[in-house]
Amino acid sequence: MRFACRHGSQTASPDPDEVDTRMMINRLTFAIGLAGSLICSLALAAAPTKKNPSTHKPATPLQSPYRHTAGEMPDSAKTHYALAWGVDQLSAKLAESGQVVRVSYRVVDPAKAKALQEKTSSPYLLDEKVHAVLQVPTMEKVGPLRQSGTAEAGKSYWMVFSNKGNLVRNGHRVSVVIGPVRLDGLVVQ
Repeated sequence: MRFACRHGSQTASPDPDEVDTRMMINRLTFAIGLAGSLICSLALAAAPTKKNPSTHKPATPLQSPYRHTAGEMPDSAKTHYALAWGVDQLSAKLAESGQVVRVSYRVVDPAKAKALQEKTSSPYLLDEKVHAVLQVPTMEKVGPLRQSGTAEAGKSYWMVFSNKGNLVRNGHRVSVVIGPVRLDGLVVQ
């Protein structure tokens, strides 16, 4: 490329080889872009179209990768609690207001369920998701809001845990601890 001074009579004129190179690069870039857009439009045209809704089968729902649904305790846990602690039909339910959680169970073996009925043991409800520990409230004239005493086979018993601040919610997995007994995997409904 030749350079010339503007102050003089000479002007700058580009080298003809450099002009040809630039034009060739521009043409090549244009050709590549045109070829890419042509390939994309052909691919879209060849793509399968939507099926007729009358012949289309609905997709089957995805199967959960877990063996147990979120709303139930596994059968093995139910069997374990019946054999180890003498209780079954465990449930945890929120009251309408959400201020209390009611835990109920049925006694199948009173000798094994004795630990759950002891008046000296303080029950706790643990929610590891929100790091909450709930206690059974004690009323001035009534006492603790739980059934205690001698357990009888076939009878259902309950206890109520205070849920101030609505920390525990529907769907949370909670554990109940009463002395040496720990009942895990209860799903709050």
